[in-house]
Parts: sequence; C-alpha cells; structure tokens
Amino acid sequence: MVKADMNSKRTLVRFLIVVGLIAMQAASAHAQELSKLPFVPTPQIVVDEMLKLAEVTAKDFVIDLGSGDGRMIISAAKTFKANGLGADIDAKLVELSNKAAKAQGLDDRVKFIEQDMFKADLAKATVVTLYVLPDFMEKLRPKLFSELKPGARIVAHDYYMSEWYPDRQIELTVPEKKAANGTDKAYLYLWTVPAVVMGHWRIDLDLGDGKPQLIVLSFNQKYQMVSAAGESRSGPLKIDQPTLKGDEIDFFIAIGAVQYRFTGKVQGDKIEGRAMATANAKPILWRANKLPPVK
Repeated sequence: MVKADMNSKRTLVRFLIVVGLIAMQAASAHAQELSKLPFVPTPQIVVDEMLKLAEVTAKDFVIDLGSGDGRMIISAAKTFKANGLGADIDAKLVELSNKAAKAQGLDDRVKFIEQDMFKADLAKATVVTLYVLPDFMEKLRPKLFSELKPGARIVAHDYYMSEWYPDRQIELTVPEKKAANGTDKAYLYLWTVPAVVMGHWRIDLDLGDGKPQLIVLSFNQKYQMVSAAGESRSGPLKIDQPTLKGDEIDFFIAIGAVQYRFTGKVQGDKIEGRAMATANAKPILWRANKLPPVK
C-alpha cells in the first residue's frame, strides 16, 4: 500500500512537471511571436489623426498596445492633456519612451511598461490605440470587447478587425510611409465598444392616458449592430432604426397611431431614458429591466 502511494505521488509530480513545461513553452512561443512584430514608427500626422478620430480629451486614459517609441501616449498627454500608459515587449523602447516623457515634463501623467500586450490590464482605458499586424488584431479582438467598458474607443492604424465592423474609417495620404510600407496611404479605423443588450427586456410605460403599456423588447446583437422586435398586450410592435453606440441606445416604436422615439442609457441589466412623440413634446421617462433567459 505504501509503495502504491509513492508511485501515485511520483506520477502526480511527473504530470505537474509536464504541465509546467508545456505552459512555459507556450509562454515562450508567445513571447517569441510578439518579439517578431516589426517596430515601424507611426508618422506624427497619423498619431495626431488617430487621437482626433478617438476624440481624446483631458478626461481620457489612453492605452497604446505595442507603444514603440512612445509618441502616441506622449502626444495624447501633450496635445490633448490625457493620461496614458504604453505597453511594449521591447525593454529598450520602454526605457526610451519613459526618458522622452520625463524630458517633456509628462512623466506625472504617462508611463511606459515592458509587458506582453495580451496581458495588459485594460480596465482603466477609455481609449486604446493599435498599430499591429492583422493576425494580432484578430487575437486582440475578444480581449478588447470583453475588458473595455461600453463607450471606450479603439483606434487602429492600417489594419482592422474582421466581423467587428468599424464605426468610422478614414484614409490619409502620408508620403513618409512610402519607404517603409510601399504606399503613401494610411487607413484609420474607429470602434466604440457597445453595451451588451442581447436578450429580452421589459418596459412598463406610462403615457399619461390612464392605460399603462407593458412592452417586451427582444434584441439580437453582433457587436454594435442590433435588430429588435417588440410585443405588447395588443400584439406585435414594430421596432424601427435601433442603434447602439457605447451605452446609448435609440429606437422608434409606433404605439397606436403615434410613433415614439426612445433614447436610453444601458446600465448593466437596466436601461433608463426618455420617449418623445415629437421634437417639442414633453418627454416621457421610461425604464427597462432585462428578463432572465428562458431555460
């Protein structure tokens, strides 16, 4: 019995060692993959336009993944008065960036760290900037969507994320890109992280006519693209022009002969907002609660 126990313990130890080696090899392979990313400085005009596209202000915290020589975060702080963090796997570039920030008196608002971009904590970010190859854009997509808060903006240079269509994109002519990229064109893409509204919502609506309305809204969602259907005690309701930008939702519902525009703010499992029949009408407050999923 003692011998059997010892054999079991040896087997467990071997198993743990193997698991540890596999994890180390995976981490090493990932680090090597990141180290192969070329460092191509983003032209300053592109940096400025990316920050403008994201509408960066002093209220923002900008994170640059693959921050290179630091110019994105330094520009965000210097020109737009934002706070920020740059993450790069190259220790020499991180050192260079921190020195540049200190030399310009910005080290109280910006910082650069040596870090794998996939391990960066994005919780504080209101803006994320990217200039990485398409494969990395695809790998970053689930992290960006799940970790950033609704309303956070993502701006990328040259490469976009498939499936998640950008809210805006612009094209620039940048002659200095020709030597490194073979083209003088720069493409910028902007995404705004949407709230999650997928599912069924209950609205108790009082139009002031003594006939409270019970409405159930059902949303389908793929990133910021939404479609909706509605149901009341009287039957199906047509939901027109549903749009979702960050945590702001907007749609139209015809109730009887009157069409109302609903605008609201998504706050987790609640939505609060106003409904108006016409531009000059008195707003009607409304609130929706998310219903538990049907099992």
